[in-house]
Amino acid sequence: VQLQASGGGLVQAGGSLKLSCAVSRSIFSFNSMGWYRQTPGKQRELVASITSGSTTNYEDSVKERFTISRDNAKYTLYLQMNSLKPEDTAVYYCNARDDYRIYWGQGTQVTVSS
Repeated sequence: VQLQASGGGLVQAGGSLKLSCAVSRSIFSFNSMGWYRQTPGKQRELVASITSGSTTNYEDSVKERFTISRDNAKYTLYLQMNSLKPEDTAVYYCNARDDYRIYWGQGTQVTVSS
């Protein structure tokens, strides 16, 4: 299984970006999928997650600004990021979990300028 994240870039504070994570097979069987982010010297942290039943969970600092969604038909996970802040700057990773293992995509850089 391969996960391919895209959509990162440079944006000014207050702007928006939409990340996509394309998966090489059906995502229907994944128990949950999520977006994580990491900055240099810090641990990777969960930003948002979504279960197979579409229950979502968000890290406190992104609530009301970020929206996670999944399109089972397109094998794709999304993260809509609005009202971006400089502290959102990080490498963002997508992941997926099934009954057997956790899969990670490569990161996509998000940089928010002040």
